[in-house]
Amino acid sequence: MPKTNKSMGTAVDAEAAFYDAIARADIQALMALWADDDEIVCVHPGGGRLIGHAAIRASWEAVFERGAVHISVSRLHETHNMLTAVHSIVEEIHRSEGRQPDLHIIATNVFLKTPQGWRIVIHHASVAPGPAPSHQPPGTVLH
Repeated sequence: MPKTNKSMGTAVDAEAAFYDAIARADIQALMALWADDDEIVCVHPGGGRLIGHAAIRASWEAVFERGAVHISVSRLHETHNMLTAVHSIVEEIHRSEGRQPDLHIIATNVFLKTPQGWRIVIHHASVAPGPAPSHQPPGTVLH
């Protein structure tokens, strides 16, 4: 799998590059951000679990065939240690720039620190019902 020449210094850098590649529909750049591991996983909203580079690449190629996808990422919650980072985010999906979001997605991105820098090992996204969640103060119990 071709890797990017740019080392991702942090998981936040890798995540920014991930969403930039999606916005540009750049399959090469997108796939270069995944870990060089046969067990990488991607779950698209409403889809099944995809395992491995070939399945993940084919799925993103199908997404890119439908046109540009503009994703605004907000409400990052991150947990990390020296070798892994887990990001829980809200993705607002815009099929046309400048419009209100068409839908919002709750996503989890898991990164692994490799000799080449931070790489994605899991991207799991689910459609969230209703309006985008507002920021909850720490300690707020929702259920």
